[in-house]
Amino acid sequence: MNASGSSAEKQPWIRPRHQFFRSLLGPVLGLCSRLRYHVRIERFRDEGAEPVLILYNHQTPFDQFFIMSAFRHPVYYVATEDIFSKGMLSSALRFIAAPIPIRKQKTDLQALATISRVAREGGNIALAPEGNRTFSGKTEYMSPAVVHLIRRLRLPVLFFRIEGGYGVHPRWSDKVRRGSMHARPVRLISPEEYGKMSARELLDCIQEGLSVNEAVPGGRYVSRRKAEYLERMVYVCPFCGLSVFRSSGDETECLSCRRRVRYGEDKRLTGVGFDFPFSFANDWYEYQKRFVNRLDPGDWRDKPMFTDRVCLYEVFEFRRKELREKDISLRLYGDRIVFGEEGENPRICPYSEISGMAAIGRNRLNFYHGDQTFQVRGDCHFNALKYVNLYYRAINVIKGEPYGEFLGL
Repeated sequence: MNASGSSAEKQPWIRPRHQFFRSLLGPVLGLCSRLRYHVRIERFRDEGAEPVLILYNHQTPFDQFFIMSAFRHPVYYVATEDIFSKGMLSSALRFIAAPIPIRKQKTDLQALATISRVAREGGNIALAPEGNRTFSGKTEYMSPAVVHLIRRLRLPVLFFRIEGGYGVHPRWSDKVRRGSMHARPVRLISPEEYGKMSARELLDCIQEGLSVNEAVPGGRYVSRRKAEYLERMVYVCPFCGLSVFRSSGDETECLSCRRRVRYGEDKRLTGVGFDFPFSFANDWYEYQKRFVNRLDPGDWRDKPMFTDRVCLYEVFEFRRKELREKDISLRLYGDRIVFGEEGENPRICPYSEISGMAAIGRNRLNFYHGDQTFQVRGDCHFNALKYVNLYYRAINVIKGEPYGEFLGL
């Protein structure tokens, strides 16, 4: 079956083999999840013949396996297009589990049609209303569009909450810490119940059911590399402004002012030899967003805010990726990004021609230029978040919304 859902409607999305593979692989993947993350997973005891729409908060790369372990029947996950562009691995995933592809940061009517189709066929559907793993430990922005989807499907809605995942495996880190996690169903609401709610009330209900804030004291998360790659999230120094960071062990350092910040087992941030103004990563993250929302992109049209060395791939959605440029410069301006500017044929991408940007995984960047999709990969220190945030800041200004706060996540 074509992952984009373009195959004939008479071909069912749900196949008997999905239950076979769920029964075969479920215990193995559940055990791997428990061993890797020390997570306590609670089963959904009310699982019956009627399918449910599972909404969950997104904290780790293994979240789908936690949910799978809580259900006896297959769950069809709404997943970004990136996992469908990995050749044979993507083909295997489609055959085994048939995840539902969606284009990140773009309106995807085909994805909505496929979700409705799976619901009609009686399949459980799981999606994260955030659309992103949290960078900061606090649940990200949830689009009101999830309310329209719920009303369209008319399925019971299950809130599945994951707690402790940020402490165990922050999005910006490659290392899993020794700590505890909990993954559990917290509330099931029927169509009759949410049918009596206004759109605002239903969205508030979703946010209340799924929101987790780990930027607070509590828990102990042990690793010798606690701060490693924090520079994938932070790019604003409270003393220097826009800056570059490098991390090692349990410390990260601003390369402009050379101040070092320590990341503790309790997730606390402390300055090394000075008073650091933020206690937790989310405090820094929120300050960074406020800083960006005060920037005037027009001040950065003649000089770049950042320069990185990257590889550029073209993504043929739901099929493969092809390398277009290797080890070239990428410069971030207030109105454009430019690849290979120092060369004879630079690739210039004005924001007015880019329809969206998205941070993928830990530190990859996808952007949609015209009818093409590209992926940017840098080295292990590369920060994709800054491109997303600064692009959306510029777009807000272009749209005449200079006080708009949404920065892409």
